[in-house]
Amino acid sequence: MQERHQDKKRYFSEQARTTQKHVIPYLENLLKIGPETEVLEIGCAEAGNLKPFLDLDCKVTGVDISCGRIELAREFFADHPKKENLELICEDIYKADLKGKTFDLVMMRDVIEHIPNQEKFMGYVKKFLKPDGKFFLGFPPWQNPFGGHQQICTSKVLSKLPYFHLLPTPVYKLILKTFEKNKARVEGLIEIKETGISIDRFERTLKRENYTIEKRTFFFINPNYETKFGLKPRKQAGLISAIPWVRNFFTTAAYYVVSK
Repeated sequence: MQERHQDKKRYFSEQARTTQKHVIPYLENLLKIGPETEVLEIGCAEAGNLKPFLDLDCKVTGVDISCGRIELAREFFADHPKKENLELICEDIYKADLKGKTFDLVMMRDVIEHIPNQEKFMGYVKKFLKPDGKFFLGFPPWQNPFGGHQQICTSKVLSKLPYFHLLPTPVYKLILKTFEKNKARVEGLIEIKETGISIDRFERTLKRENYTIEKRTFFFINPNYETKFGLKPRKQAGLISAIPWVRNFFTTAAYYVVSK
């Protein structure tokens, strides 16, 4: 496990930097971002992704099922000069009472791959979009080298071992239970194996739920890796990016902007 996974303030700052440097510029030709923009982040954790929007005077709302992470978010924003434009809600998104509010932008970064029944979710979340609203999603396709999130393992070997999450489930479970001593983490990694999503299945879901893809980009080097590891983002290029299924193995992040 990397130190950053335990240092929540550092994680918050990393999220904020990636969104400021990469996500907001990615959106700017599709959405005017400013004081009139209302933003909802689903699965916001400590809400680092929302900070750059709040800095730009947007009205922002974060929802997360973990009350502990929402409390940390409140601490991190306690001295923010525009905190009156921030609402943080600890609740399951299916139960969250947003009082019928709709948003110019709904965003999820590194979250959709953790949600069970993504088909149901993508149909449900439409209710939060304004008629001309945009939905930004960034996620690691399941088949990429670390699509199983094994980097969070306490085992130094497993945390650096690519692709082993693609082994058959019984074998994967056996390896985790043998080398990973944190039982809660083992359960979480097995759950990710059950919810992991590929580019192809995600796009079938978009089509089924009548979303329009306004923009998409596949990254060979995830933009977030610049903040984490100092690696310059690189888009997937050439034939690989055009071949369904194959591209999943070499894409560390897929960015989408979709609308109803």
